[in-house]
Amino acid sequence: MDERTTGSRAAELRLSERVIPVPVSVSPEARAALALERPAVGPLPRLDDKAAWNAHILRVNTARAAAMRDPIMALPVRSALNTIGGVPVYIAEPEMIPADSRDKALLYFHAGALVLLGGECVGLFARLEAASTRCKVYAVDFRNPPDHPYPAALEDCLAVYRALLEIYDPEQIVVSGASGGGNLAAAVPLNARDLGLPLPAAIGLFTPEIDLTESGDTFQTNRDIDVVLTRGLPELNALYADGHDLAHPYLSPLFGDFTKGFPPTFIQSGTRDIFLSNSVRMHRVLRRAGVEAELHVGEAMPHGGFGNAPEDRELRISFLHFLAKFAGWAKP
Repeated sequence: MDERTTGSRAAELRLSERVIPVPVSVSPEARAALALERPAVGPLPRLDDKAAWNAHILRVNTARAAAMRDPIMALPVRSALNTIGGVPVYIAEPEMIPADSRDKALLYFHAGALVLLGGECVGLFARLEAASTRCKVYAVDFRNPPDHPYPAALEDCLAVYRALLEIYDPEQIVVSGASGGGNLAAAVPLNARDLGLPLPAAIGLFTPEIDLTESGDTFQTNRDIDVVLTRGLPELNALYADGHDLAHPYLSPLFGDFTKGFPPTFIQSGTRDIFLSNSVRMHRVLRRAGVEAELHVGEAMPHGGFGNAPEDRELRISFLHFLAKFAGWAKP
């Protein structure tokens, strides 16, 4: 028997069944979020069944938009759907923008594992981001699999970034994204840099899926502990990649070369986030490359946060302080 295999097996941890209580170390709102019923994880379509995938995506998007619509539409934000660089983009502006942020733009890439939550959901995310950041937001409704796999989404996001460079100076632009959108928020600057384009002022990565190989420790240790995303996303990653190498830096930005330059980066995760390893590893990679980077990890926080608990609001304020420091935005 191969000694390396034997050693690896000997190092494995085999745990008995255990109960993990809701911690008292977080706010009542956070405890309530952790006590919610976990989402059901049903079987997904075969990778080659486009009709089934499109039906699944429509169901998920419709349900999510219905759940989000009323509270988000009540926010004091105006929004509209436009076309920028040939790509549909939802532009949202809060009623009040602080003076130092009026000439700034947030280019936002939405969550949804690079497959889900397009269309109306993007417009709702744009409004939410505008209210949270107190800035003009450009949220890209990028193309999705199964009809438009990689590199379609990256091409769309880069096209919008190019177009914004004709309106704004690069130091006026911040790029951010959540979950799968965090993948694009890291991949677009890497791609832009390699193409010789100027880089934005700063980056925000919120519980980012920046390693589509899912090689990090917490894909195992936080499996079934994360109440939002109970496991990894290998099926959706494969659907998005469409046979391309999952470890390529434009697919898994964690493996990019950041020594050639990268903007200051804010990274957010939680101790129960299945993507925590992504954030921890990205922070260390950036720091080793000499890039300014902050890592903010919420106690007991699952993927995507608690919703609107005090802990979520505190992290958003931390992001605004980061943008004030590195991108000249108004202080919160």
